[in-house]
Amino acid sequence: MSLREVDPDALKRYSFSVWSYKQGEMVSLMIQIGDRLGLYRALDGAGAVSAAELAQRTGLQERWLLEWLRGQAAARLLEYHDGDLFELSPEGSAVLADETDSLSFAGGAFSGATPPETVDKLLEAFKTGIGLSYEELGPNAAHRTERMLGPWTRQELVPKIIPALDGVAEKLAAGGVAADVGCGGGVALMAMAQAFPDTQFHGFDPSNHAIQRCRDKVVELGLKNVELFVAGGEKLPTSPTYDFLITFDCLHDMTAPGSVIHAIRQAMKPDGTWLIKDIRSDPDFKVNMRNPLLAMFYGFSVSACMSSALSEPGGAGLGTLGFNPEVAQNMVTEAGFSKFKLHDFDDPSNLYYEVSP
Repeated sequence: MSLREVDPDALKRYSFSVWSYKQGEMVSLMIQIGDRLGLYRALDGAGAVSAAELAQRTGLQERWLLEWLRGQAAARLLEYHDGDLFELSPEGSAVLADETDSLSFAGGAFSGATPPETVDKLLEAFKTGIGLSYEELGPNAAHRTERMLGPWTRQELVPKIIPALDGVAEKLAAGGVAADVGCGGGVALMAMAQAFPDTQFHGFDPSNHAIQRCRDKVVELGLKNVELFVAGGEKLPTSPTYDFLITFDCLHDMTAPGSVIHAIRQAMKPDGTWLIKDIRSDPDFKVNMRNPLLAMFYGFSVSACMSSALSEPGGAGLGTLGFNPEVAQNMVTEAGFSKFKLHDFDDPSNLYYEVSP
């Protein structure tokens, strides 16, 4: 027990903060249920509806829906109207229902809690220092990451981001060779392959789960210009091969990002371009503390990003917030790149770096 006296008012505030996080855990479960059952999509544009009306729309049980609807209203995620009617606002639709056209969609982030066996392994990592790779985190990690990052990539990469890069859109349209290093489930890879059919795209990821998701998409979309490799960035060709490479939200997850950056330098043509996307952060923790979602990012880091970055002895361990602009510029310069340009595309979570020899 602390030698300091307990302030009763401070104790109440602290207790409320702790229980608020427990409430967040339970609300997260309810959001996952709503997402997986299609309840938000059923509520989208429906106006104020009762549990009975939602049951008719979905074929689900009214009593269960009523409890879920009341909980969503209590969490202020649905608007409540007299007569036990519930409504999803246009803003709620953008965040929880519209995965196709809304850059604000967040429902995919609630695709499942960390399994107990994974938590046990994380506890062991605190003792050994060795974390879990994305392969060890299982298929849910690949699926959740894809749905969290997918909307922005699908909607902005081809029409907005690539045209802002010096000469890249023209090269891809003319037909070249490009690589997505750390491609995950292939959202960016598929978007580019569809938009630029004359360019050959290579996807590299060490996770079998992620590459299998890519393979499924290639078949589903009938793409003929995609080749996939279960491999990390260290396995890139050692001779100049690529006109364009991307690394999206993955360098901070890597055990040896410096080695991958050197491999990218070797694999890039003399006039090639590399686009890095990574988390907005600052070298100064006090500056980062201004981010109201900072605790969530550190949770991501311990449970996934830093864990992956320390999954081998001697891993760099950058973690979710470790690849800030200062680190990024220093690392790419050390690898022999001379051009480094920061782009801010109003992505709330990420910055983009255009790099070339």
